Order: sequence, then C-alpha cells, then structure tokens
Amino acid sequence: MSHDDPTTAPGPAATARPLLDGRRFLVTGGARGIGAAIVDTLAAHGADVAIIDLHPPTAPSTRPFAAADVADEAAMDAAVRALTHGGPFDGLVAAAGIVPSWHSPVEIDLDDFARTMSVNVRGVVTAIKAVAGDMPAGSTIVAIGSLNSWKGDPHLLSYVASKHAVLGVVRSTALALGPRGIRANAVAPGPVATDALLSRIDSRVSVTGLERDAALERAAEATALRRLATAQDVADAVLFLSSPLSAAISGHLLPVDGGML
Repeated sequence: MSHDDPTTAPGPAATARPLLDGRRFLVTGGARGIGAAIVDTLAAHGADVAIIDLHPPTAPSTRPFAAADVADEAAMDAAVRALTHGGPFDGLVAAAGIVPSWHSPVEIDLDDFARTMSVNVRGVVTAIKAVAGDMPAGSTIVAIGSLNSWKGDPHLLSYVASKHAVLGVVRSTALALGPRGIRANAVAPGPVATDALLSRIDSRVSVTGLERDAALERAAEATALRRLATAQDVADAVLFLSSPLSAAISGHLLPVDGGML
C-alpha cells in the first residue's frame, strides 16, 4: 500500500491531545500582566491552573486563587496547601516580581534593595520550596528572569542583582531535581509594554526626555526584529519550557526579547 494512501495517513492535528492535558500548574504573580497571559496560555493548552498573587485577578476569573506575599514562607505554605486539594502540582511558573525605581550604586536605598531581592529571589525560592517536594517525575519549573539575568543596567543595580540570582536559583534547582525527572528553566523577557512598564516610562520622562511612544520606538529599534516582545510571546516561551516539546532542556535561560544582540 502506498505511503500516500489516505487510509494510512495520521489523523488530523485537531485530534491530538493538548500539550498540557491533565497537568496542574501554579503560577505566582498570575493575576495581571505577563503572569495573567501565562495563566491563560497554559489553560488554553489543557492545564488546570491556580494562581497566587497579592491581589485577585483584575479580570473576572473562576480559576483557583490564593492571596499571599511570595516572600513570606508561612503565607506561601498556607496558600499552596489551600490550592492542592486536587493533588500536587506538576508545573510551577514563578512569575511574581517587582521593578524598583531607578537608582545609582551610590544613591541606592538599601531597604528597597532588600525588598527587591526578597520578592524577586526569595519569592522564587519560597515557591519552589513549597511546591517541588511533592512534584512527580515529569514536572517542570519555569522562573521569569530577564535580559538583566545576563547583562547590567546602570540605573537598576538591585533589579539586575535579583535577576542574576534567579538564574543561579534555576541552574541549581535543575541540578538538584533533575535526578527526580523534574526540569527547571527560566525565560528572559526584554521590554514588554505592560501597564507596569508604561507607567515606569512615564515616570522617567524628566530624566530620559523621552515620551512613551518615543521610548518604546527606541527600545524596538534595539532589537533584531525591530519590535518589542509581547506578553503573549513570553507566555508562549513558558508554554514551550513547560511542555514535552522541551523534554531535554533544563537549567537554561531562554531570551524572549526580539533579538537584543
């Protein structure tokens, strides 16, 4: 029988199971911005997604939610317990994070530095600690890093330090949990025009001299694709690292920045 015989051809792609069918995910910082895009994308591909954030989602949602400061270990433990009635999670996306105001190394507010490190680094570790102990083989962990996980910024010492640390957390977690069949990776978004970024651009006009549109255009021109990455671009990268499509990838940082070379 010919290989071209339609009776032997594979079925239509529509019959394939969703990439994340039956998997349970927890997304920290999933109530808005990039985190919300990640939640929607994972769910669209078959995942059962729960959210931990300081505040409930801004858009109406029926997804399981618990309020907690990711840097507070006791609060995170309680939130995870409240969300695990259906069994342990086999996917974690640590998306909660903050960006401080611009500062120089000689003017840095060390209390702000401590808070940035607490949320951006301790928050990732706290989430991993609360979830990973019960994760089955085949589970995945994805942290939101940044292009500042590998490059510096003269105005954001504390943020850069925190995102460098996130990469170290991911690489160490990949080595520690790999023998259990658990993968850990990070994505590195460049500028993404979320409400939070737009607000920061507006607050810097007196320093940069750039209004919102001009600042976004300049950032886009610094990329190979001449466009900024979107929240959906980041969510799609998280989907890839959370799915069997990346089954042999662990301990890596995947840039999602339009090609800021």
